[in-house]
Amino acid sequence: MKQGEIVEKVVRYLVTEIVDDPESVKVEIVSDGDDSVVAEVRTAKSDMGRVIGRRGRVARAIRSVASIAGEEEGLSVDVEFLD
Repeated sequence: MKQGEIVEKVVRYLVTEIVDDPESVKVEIVSDGDDSVVAEVRTAKSDMGRVIGRRGRVARAIRSVASIAGEEEGLSVDVEFLD
């Protein structure tokens, strides 16, 4: 199993359940050191607002769940939402 695979699956699932266009969701795990990864999330422009949510609440929730998933692999996780 590659580093961050659980995080990638969890983040992909959460984001695809939120958006209108699940086909456009792309989640890429980028290594940020030995025990740290960044999940880069891209969606259709029209869906980004839904993923971030009011005052960033949805984004904060996704980051929290991703961090917990990362703990399963012994990783520190950050989630970035990219245009």
